[in-house]
Amino acid sequence: MPTVPFVSIIIPVKNFERTIEKTFEYLLNVDYPRASWEWVIADGGSNDKTIPIIKDWQKKYPFIKLVEIPNCPSPGFARNKALEVVKGEFLFFTDADCAPCSDWLKEMLKHFDADPNIAAVGGEVYTLKVDPDNLVEAWCQHFRFNMVSPRYGFIKEGYYPDFPKEPLPSDIGGHKGYFFGTCNVAYRRKAMEDIGVKFWDRPTGEDMNLSYECRRHGYKFYFAPKAKVDHMHRADLKALRKVWVTYGQAHLPLIEKYVKKNGLEVIFQNLKGTPSFILPFPMKGFVYIGNFYLMHIYAIFFILGLALSFILPGILWKAVTLAFLVLAVHYSFQYVKWNFDMEPKDKFWVWGKMKYLTNLSFIQGGLKDFKKYKILCIEPSF
Repeated sequence: MPTVPFVSIIIPVKNFERTIEKTFEYLLNVDYPRASWEWVIADGGSNDKTIPIIKDWQKKYPFIKLVEIPNCPSPGFARNKALEVVKGEFLFFTDADCAPCSDWLKEMLKHFDADPNIAAVGGEVYTLKVDPDNLVEAWCQHFRFNMVSPRYGFIKEGYYPDFPKEPLPSDIGGHKGYFFGTCNVAYRRKAMEDIGVKFWDRPTGEDMNLSYECRRHGYKFYFAPKAKVDHMHRADLKALRKVWVTYGQAHLPLIEKYVKKNGLEVIFQNLKGTPSFILPFPMKGFVYIGNFYLMHIYAIFFILGLALSFILPGILWKAVTLAFLVLAVHYSFQYVKWNFDMEPKDKFWVWGKMKYLTNLSFIQGGLKDFKKYKILCIEPSF
């Protein structure tokens, strides 16, 4: 019987009593010898029932390790503490609200075995609804929240592109920022040790930074969609909006670190191929132009035109004002049209509200630390 490598499954937690046992149940169904794995749970200061739950499971399963980090500043910090005690040749990362498939480990390991230059293998992320009546979970499922393939133009299985020698802002914080989220990724431990890289301690963006560090050192990343996990998403809109703020907030320090030249990258989301150009500017960043922005811009033009029509009467000005209204309606429809496919149909305005507010939160996150970094990030439209 062939030997299998010893692997470590690392899970950072903080107040995950709602979902952690479901994650453990799915992990137990993963097809792998229990003598060849360990689960390392890094708790960042839970004050709910998370730690008692973990300790109850430890009584039954000795391969579960608990690392407690009081006053933990970030998930990246917790993962680094877990890295100090792991024994695995391969390091698998997921979260305490994720449910890996039964072939999760084997699907990833076969790609590591095929190419020693692969530093990381990542799988696809789907939605696992905990509450069938929860509308936020339903929205996440329809939106394909945290899925890898749609993020990059519905890519198929295979290697990520090489890391660019002179990355543009959209290569780092935008639609070309190829990375694997830590809800579903495995790293070759030797690759991380060879370049001396760990997660950074900032509140967010640690998964992106680790991906870029490995890729810029020449290591390969492989997307293996069959190694999937189902994600139990946030249960309410407030928590979901908070996540989107942190996503946008992560882009500024990443662009500061990896983009060397000043200039704003202007990206046209609404045009085929998403063309872009660099606008000379005394700071770094990007500006996405898409349906979210265009519907607001033309709505403002319409309101101004309507107001000015009382001062500048005439058929031509009325025609221009009407054109602004038509464009505002057109881009508003383009923005919300995918909500028409969501079930139940009578919740259309709820779906539209979730889409709008989460997109707004993403934009707020990109602008939140502008004064600190002097980097401008106008985030994409959804």
